Parts: sequence; C-alpha cells; structure tokens
Amino acid sequence: MAEAYIVEALRSAGGRRGGRLAGWHPADLGGELLSAVVARTGIDPASVEDVIFGCVSQVGEQSGQIGRSAVLASTLPQTVPAVSIDRQCGSSQQALHFAAQAVKSGTQDIVIAGGVESMTRVPMGTPTVLPAKAGLGMPWSDRIKNRFGVEGFSQFTGAQMVADKYGFSREDHDRFALESHLKAIAAVEAGAFDREIYPIAIDTPEGPAVHDRDEGIRFDASLASIGSVKLLQEGGSISAASASQVTDGSSAVLVVSERALKDHGLTPLARVHNLTVTAGDPVIMLEEPIAATKRALERAGMSLGQIDLFEVNEAFAPIPLAWLKALGADPAKLNVNGGAIALGHPLGATGTKLSATLIHGLRAHGLRFGLQAMCEGGGTANVTIFEAL
Repeated sequence: MAEAYIVEALRSAGGRRGGRLAGWHPADLGGELLSAVVARTGIDPASVEDVIFGCVSQVGEQSGQIGRSAVLASTLPQTVPAVSIDRQCGSSQQALHFAAQAVKSGTQDIVIAGGVESMTRVPMGTPTVLPAKAGLGMPWSDRIKNRFGVEGFSQFTGAQMVADKYGFSREDHDRFALESHLKAIAAVEAGAFDREIYPIAIDTPEGPAVHDRDEGIRFDASLASIGSVKLLQEGGSISAASASQVTDGSSAVLVVSERALKDHGLTPLARVHNLTVTAGDPVIMLEEPIAATKRALERAGMSLGQIDLFEVNEAFAPIPLAWLKALGADPAKLNVNGGAIALGHPLGATGTKLSATLIHGLRAHGLRFGLQAMCEGGGTANVTIFEAL
C-alpha cells in the first residue's frame, strides 16, 4: 500500500472562552488555517483535492457544513470540495485518518485534514440543549437507555468512573494538572510551540495584534490555587482545574502521497505509520484509549517501548493517568509540552492540534515514533502513530 506523508502541520494558539479569538467566526478561523498550510508549503491551492474538517458542535455558526464554509473563507478556490466530520473530541484526528486513507488507497494525492471549534460562539452542548428546549427530544432512544441501564451518557460521569476504577484521588488529579501547566510554561519559554503555532490577527483595546500564545496557561498555577477549585460533583475528585479548558481554536495538516512529494517538490515532516479506531463501553466512555493503544501497537507490530513521545488528550486528568497506569508507559514521554488542562481543548480542532504538537516535538528532539490517543464521547477512541522524517 502507498504511504501517506505529512508535509505541514499547524494550529492556532488556544483562545480562552470570551478571550482573544472570540471575535473570529469559526468558518473564518478554520479558513485561516487552511490558507496557512497551503501557503507554508507553496503548493498551488487548486491542487488540493479535498478538505476533511472536524467540528463537534455543528449548529449555528458551525452548521451548514463547516468544512465547506472554511474552504470558502480561505484562499482555496471554490473548486476544492470539503466534508465535515463529527467523531466528538476525535473529530479532526478522524479527519486525518480519512485523509491518510484516501492517499494510501491512491484515490487522492493531496488532502487537508483539520478542524475548528469556537466554544465561545457555539458553547459545548448547544446541539443537544437547544433542540431539547424546543421540545425536539434527546439523542438517546429508550432502546439505547434500556440496553445500558442509564437515563443518558455523560463524559463527566465517565471521567469520574475512570478515576474511581483506577484509584485516583483529588490530590493525584491536582498534581497532574499542575504539571500540565508547568510543562506548558517551560515549552513557551523554550519556544517549543513557535513552529506549530500560526499567528492569528486580532483586534485589542490597544490596537491590532496577533494571537500566538496559548491563552489558558496559568503562569501562577500552584497546588493551592488548583486545590481551591470546586469539584465537578459532590463526592468526586475532579474539578474544572483538572479538566480540559473550554477553548477556541483551529488546526490543519497537509497529507500527501509520494507522487505529490515529487511532483510539487515537497519535504515530508512525518509518515503516517498506523491508523486505529476502536469502540467500547459508552457509559464509562473515556477509558477506550487504553484498548485502542493496545490494538494500534499490535497492528503496527510495535511495543510501547519503541514509541518516543505520547500525546494523550487531557480531557480530564484521570484519563492520561489511567492510560499510563494500565499500559505501564513512561510518564516522562507523555505530553511533554503540557496538555489540554493547560493549553485547552477546542473539541473539533484538538485531533490535528495534537498531531502538530507531536510531529514538531519529535523533529525538535531528533526522535522517531510518536503515538497520539484521543478519548471520545460515546466510548470510541482514535490512535495514530507517526514516524518523524
């Protein structure tokens, strides 16, 4: 089978809810990253054969096929098609999988995968809350609820179930959250994000500026400040401070074939080594990256020790902690520049956001293999293994 190569991987810096990216319409923010990956590589925009774009809350400003809207808001010609993907938090990671599969199959040679989420302008839960208020019902039928013995499915409930199953306390979660901020601070100070962040023009009270630093990093974070945050549920162990931040952002990667490398004179950053998706219990929900990682390694014929860096999304602190514990992974390789607790989790954009961080991180440190794992609503999980080139 043909290979799929990444020749560019970019993201916006995360914007806090109501923060520096709040003025950007999500179609425009997504279009900005599409334009950026094309401009950085110097290819003819008309040579892009498809855009596969992730977004979770596809309602309001993110409805009407947000992938196509992002193309129309970009420098790409109107002849470039697009499709929108919702695999919950793994939406843009799945977009990357579909793009790589198209290239590996020989169907297409140049595809952009990415995603966008403005959690300021389209708050999380809007696609469920608004129809419910209008009397249009909920997404879970009686048959589904009866099958699993629940009245609904909640990522918050699932996260606490994972914490309880693996024996993590509030102190464990708070320490992990602090480490996320400390690693992100060190990464900013070392310029570790400079290559992957595409600056976004913004207006501020002081005049025009660019947004090029993740807004959620708390440079004054301490165990005391994190420990003072109210728990998400009584008797639980997770607080908002040990969960991913509500964030605005976009990201994109350019996926090409070997033929496109030669025809367009492109230099690959990485090769897509393995694509895996699995599904499990929709109630505990967020534990599935463990099973997905095991399957990915088996299919790739690799051991965990052969992986140099891990990006496991910090949806909630117990998720990467459980992943580490269950697999016996080296914590020194995990989320080395911080994760979503510090940097934010712009839902539909997070998949290719993490890909950009992982690929550039591997190259910066002269390392070879990186593994990215994502927990997702409904109990699915995506895992991607990259080989840096």
